Amino acid sequence: MIADGATDKGSVTTVRRIGETIRRPVGEWTSAVHALLTHLETSGFTRAPRVLGTDGTHEVLSLVHGEPAFSPWPSALRSTLGISELGCWLREYHDAVRDFQPPADARWQGQEDAWSPGVIIRHGDLGPWNSIWNGDHLAGFIDWDFAAPGHALDDLAQLAWYAVPLRPVEQQRRAAIAGKNTLRGRLDALCAAYGARPADVLDALEAVQYRESERIERLGRQGQEPWVTFLARGDASEMLAERSWLRSQRTVLLGGSSS
Repeated sequence: MIADGATDKGSVTTVRRIGETIRRPVGEWTSAVHALLTHLETSGFTRAPRVLGTDGTHEVLSLVHGEPAFSPWPSALRSTLGISELGCWLREYHDAVRDFQPPADARWQGQEDAWSPGVIIRHGDLGPWNSIWNGDHLAGFIDWDFAAPGHALDDLAQLAWYAVPLRPVEQQRRAAIAGKNTLRGRLDALCAAYGARPADVLDALEAVQYRESERIERLGRQGQEPWVTFLARGDASEMLAERSWLRSQRTVLLGGSSS
């Protein structure tokens, strides 16, 4: 947890904790994100930050108490119970957001698709680094700056990508997760908790990886941050390599035997 008065610089923005609040710079997407978070609060969804206003140049959000899951992951996230809790959290979020209609003038960071009935607002950055844990309990997800219109299955696919993790061996080792059977079991547990078929999630993830790689290339070359930074550090090529790995492991991940 960020200490009171301290700042934390991530790959996209810098946040500061003041008492029981978090401050981060506002962007053109801030009012839309605030509308989303306010809807969640009104709906009774408790595991997300609360909007407390702005102080001119910064938004003010409630502090979500706990610790983020950086590598190596805490034991809670490495357990079947932990990955299942992520699936339950996402199911609850999607149920809460399904009837949210964004303001007509809503702008979202890096928005690719327009909102329409049947589309939801995705969290858009569902990595373990944004999950906050109190012991074995998932307190919620933070950093909603990449929320944008999209399809629910793509949120689940992104969560599976980074939290199973459906990534090559080196990434598994960093998280202290290893073994094809372990990955298959974690994927099954995540999908069962959410209520989705693993094969559908793998299909969606392949598409997400391709689109994200293409977006980094396109927006990065247009000079838009944070995609300039993502492109410079090699994220686009890494995503395509992980997409190839995913294809090579599909049979094993779905419970078949490797060829």
